Amino acid sequence: MAARERDISRSLLPSSRQRTTIAKRFRTHTGAMTTATVAAMEERHAWFGELSAEHRSWVTLIAEEGIAGFVDWFTDADAAAPTTTALFGKAPRALARQISLQQTLDLVRTTIDVVEQSINEVAPRADRPVLQVAIWQYSRDVAFAAANVYARAAEIRGAWDTRLEALVVDAIIRGETDETVLSRASTLGWLSSSAALVVVGPSPEHESASVVEDVRRRLAGEGIDVLGSVQGDRLIIVLGGQRLTEVDHLGVVGGFADRFGPGQVIVGPLVDHLMEAGASTRAALSGYRAAPAWPGAPRPVTSHDLLPERALAGDGHARHTLARELYDPIAGAGGGLLDTLIAFFDHGASIEAASRALFVHANTVRYRLRRIHEVSGYSPTNPRDAYALRMAITLGRLLPTNG
Repeated sequence: MAARERDISRSLLPSSRQRTTIAKRFRTHTGAMTTATVAAMEERHAWFGELSAEHRSWVTLIAEEGIAGFVDWFTDADAAAPTTTALFGKAPRALARQISLQQTLDLVRTTIDVVEQSINEVAPRADRPVLQVAIWQYSRDVAFAAANVYARAAEIRGAWDTRLEALVVDAIIRGETDETVLSRASTLGWLSSSAALVVVGPSPEHESASVVEDVRRRLAGEGIDVLGSVQGDRLIIVLGGQRLTEVDHLGVVGGFADRFGPGQVIVGPLVDHLMEAGASTRAALSGYRAAPAWPGAPRPVTSHDLLPERALAGDGHARHTLARELYDPIAGAGGGLLDTLIAFFDHGASIEAASRALFVHANTVRYRLRRIHEVSGYSPTNPRDAYALRMAITLGRLLPTNG
């Protein structure tokens, strides 16, 4: 059965000779219909008038090809639906970046309106019913052809963007973020020129291809830029934007932590720029490797909270941080803080026992413990903080200072 016989009633379908006669009469008006279509486009759609002369000429050519294609299609009952090559093949690929799918559908709708009006004005009354049914069928196929053009373009662009994004994230992981990487990131929608941080966690078991886009959609309204890539069994997410300096990082990451696979999600430290994201990546990856040593850790957890585990796992940066940024301030504060901390730990975290060993009042020990918390940010009476402080004391004694 012919292609259009499935869509047009046999009672309305004329013979091949009649179709040829109808098409011949109608073909003489195709030039006028193209001109009328362009005029209607200018009148109805402001975006058409904003196009360059070159792009307007290509749109006009598409309209002309569409109208002429309808006449040819109508003439041959066995003709297939209009193809994207026939309708859009002559237009440059760049045109799809200049006009959107919605604008293309505006073009199709306007062209069909003009053709229908022409049918009523120039076609003999007996020809109008079959021409009307035919143009409705043809316009549907044209719309599908246009959608196919944009769907393929989006698929190609999406595949390329995914590969480019993976390259950018890989460069960040390797600490090779230069101007080229920044340029590539900007083409992917990265707008931030300020803060950035890296999140590392297990890749999802399913739908790994869409997970980054899902995270991007979730944060779109919060003013936070997103780059990401699934690399083997890990999902790497890079966040950026001034907004990060104003919000709780764990709260932000907690909003999409469910998109990671089972296991711990590590949030690296905030850095000033994407160029410095290598430092955040290094800390997050170190925390990811060391996370199994703290099964009870919250999810997500910061790489800083995993300093003891990272130090034990061989992370030199973590050992240096504990020694120089935790031990040194306590030792340098004076007032017997370091001796009090050591005595407190050596006597089973007993304030009374520490006070007897130091020959001071118990309230003095309590005061010094509060001062240690103020100086370091870690409370000796908190079990988790005490673990980090104990390790800081050991590393502070082992590792030489820069001086």
